[in-house]
Amino acid sequence: MKTVFVLFDSLNRLALGAYGGTAIATPNFDRFSQKAVTFDKHYVGSLPCMPARRDMHTGRLNFMHRHWGPLEPFDESFARTLSKAGVYTHLISDHLHYFEEGGWGYATAYDSFDYIRGQEYDALKALVAPPLERYKEKFDARHYPLEKLPETGAVTRGNSDKMAWKKSRAAISRDFLKEEADFPTAKCFTSAFEFLDLNAEADDWFLQLECFDPHEPFVAPERFKEAYAQGYNGKILDWPMYEEAANSPEEIAEIRGNYAALVAMCDEYFGKLLDYFDANDLWKDTSLVLTTDHGFLLSEHEWWGKNRTPYYEEISHIPLMIWHPDHATQGGARRESLTQTPDLMPTFLALHGCSIPPSVTGASLLPLLAKDAPAHETLALGMFAGPVCVTDGRYSYFHYPDDLSGENLNIYTLMPTHMLTHFDIDELKSAELSDPFDFTKGAPLLKIRLDPKNNQLGNDGQTLGECETALYDLEADPRQENKLERPDIVAGFIDSITHHFARHDAPQELYAHFGLNTSPPKIEAAS
Repeated sequence: MKTVFVLFDSLNRLALGAYGGTAIATPNFDRFSQKAVTFDKHYVGSLPCMPARRDMHTGRLNFMHRHWGPLEPFDESFARTLSKAGVYTHLISDHLHYFEEGGWGYATAYDSFDYIRGQEYDALKALVAPPLERYKEKFDARHYPLEKLPETGAVTRGNSDKMAWKKSRAAISRDFLKEEADFPTAKCFTSAFEFLDLNAEADDWFLQLECFDPHEPFVAPERFKEAYAQGYNGKILDWPMYEEAANSPEEIAEIRGNYAALVAMCDEYFGKLLDYFDANDLWKDTSLVLTTDHGFLLSEHEWWGKNRTPYYEEISHIPLMIWHPDHATQGGARRESLTQTPDLMPTFLALHGCSIPPSVTGASLLPLLAKDAPAHETLALGMFAGPVCVTDGRYSYFHYPDDLSGENLNIYTLMPTHMLTHFDIDELKSAELSDPFDFTKGAPLLKIRLDPKNNQLGNDGQTLGECETALYDLEADPRQENKLERPDIVAGFIDSITHHFARHDAPQELYAHFGLNTSPPKIEAAS
């Protein structure tokens, strides 16, 4: 078996025609949906980017034990498992976060990888003193607060405001995107076609083609931008802060247009991959999987971004399509079963005939390619120190703690790094050795008190917003605009949260944090 796994970042489900989107032309995503099995109730697990990838690698939720961080020494990565079974694994990615402190161990879990430079704040060139005055004239300060950078001398990570530094790096890269072939997504697909050409006669391989687009900043080649131009003539608005949307209608249209242009680019390049499958008859012996890690609010619910708000459907309900040669007759079929990100890992292992480790809580989706069948009764999803959400596909429930600071939580890890840094000395001084969890193979972990300034939001100087426990009826109210008062449903969902915590051996303080009974109800675990 051969597998190509295509992972985009922040690809909104409703941006695709295959899921009912109409604002963006996505003929190639829609074309694949007609050939593959399309999952209509696929959800995220742990949020955001790297926690989602740890779910993908390990087949289990990780937001109950730590925030954004590396693969842990005890983690069962699907890439390592496949490699041990004689399946060659190769990663192609422009995802900067793999190469920061909080992303250690993911790329090196594969037999080889190709890292494409230039996304987000990974500057394509090293400029000691970038032309900040020119950039200030070009970029809107609400998205690019460059006035916070040093006015003279070298601009360094150490002497700069964190957010301003990141935005300046993206501005530098933009200066060096001269041709469409220079864009990271174009380079990712070029690298993928090279891999496919070089290994045309080989069997037993897994290729992960991962594109950071359409994650912000929303920078696309001009021909895609022109197709979604909104007539806006102001400074560049393509990287919204995670905040309430206070922009004018014209500015909102411009930001959405820039996102649309990037989705259109992703669609066209994905179409080139479909053309390659056609031209080389890869359909006969190669699986193809398409998904994303999470969505993004584009002023829906009057917010930009993710992380700070509840995990609304725009963020949590994501696309998934799977082609398998043995299920060609199911082309165009839809599945209503509840599925989520941790299900990918056991699915990848099942595609290649590998045993699924006992630590996995996700379910292989291979049986669902033949016919629809229940995979999970409910799903839990969340972000460490954020609310927890549970859904059964009909209702969604956001459960917030009374104490939003998270000061009563601990991080459990053997890899003490944040997104961009090691744990600081004061954090390490608070460390104790905890007992093993049921997934750590007998290894004790460091138990480190959470410092709120270093949680997912604190890293960017932000806090949770719109913090209200709420239930929504997704059938009657798909936009989640009207809170529902159904204590009977809420009680069942609280039991479900407790069940999911128990199934993942969550630490006891997490139950107290959410006001839950530490004696889980007797609910049969999902298969």
